[in-house]
Amino acid sequence: MIDPAEVADRFGALRERLSRIGGDRVRVVAVAKAFGPDAVAAAMGLGIEDVGENFAQELLSKAACLESRGDRGRQPRWHFVGRLQRNKVRKLAGLVHLWQSVDRPDLAAEIARRAPGARVLVQVDIAGLGGRGGCPPESTAQMVEHCGQAGLDVAGLMAVGLPGPAEQVRPGFRLLASQAADLGLAEVSMGMSGDVEVAVEEGATMVRVGTALFGPRPA
Repeated sequence: MIDPAEVADRFGALRERLSRIGGDRVRVVAVAKAFGPDAVAAAMGLGIEDVGENFAQELLSKAACLESRGDRGRQPRWHFVGRLQRNKVRKLAGLVHLWQSVDRPDLAAEIARRAPGARVLVQVDIAGLGGRGGCPPESTAQMVEHCGQAGLDVAGLMAVGLPGPAEQVRPGFRLLASQAADLGLAEVSMGMSGDVEVAVEEGATMVRVGTALFGPRPA
């Protein structure tokens, strides 16, 4: 079970980390992967409006659970932040506020078909690790153009950093922020619990945080 008081303490500590490096205006997306709907409710109780999910079924299940709570069942702004299969788009289309992991033309086309004008981020593979999603950095501009031509609202770029020491992610984060600036895109989604400082220093406008808010993920 999630203890809302512990989540509040962790959120305060996270905000202090961000404030020390000038990140007071950085948006926090609470990533609830593997946690239950109580974690989402605890985050929303602290004024966190943006909640990220990695898996379609988890998002659908938690949204349904919150809905069943009646007056207390206000929905957050759902962000889909994981690798996404095209066949999941139809079920998610009415719920997702920001699709953060758009990385290939067929996925962009399906989102445009199911949710015309949807707000998206193009995911860029800055780590060079297979299986984690993201278009190659040299294809970023082309992917952004493709999404725009499909009628999607491209708000910015997103990336997952290299695993390991926080400082190791800096070059990739710097590249992502540079590409966003060159393309005139406002949003840069990068940085997670262990490397938010580096992400903010390199220009993140939103960070995706799970364990720093909710504690260790359940097995």
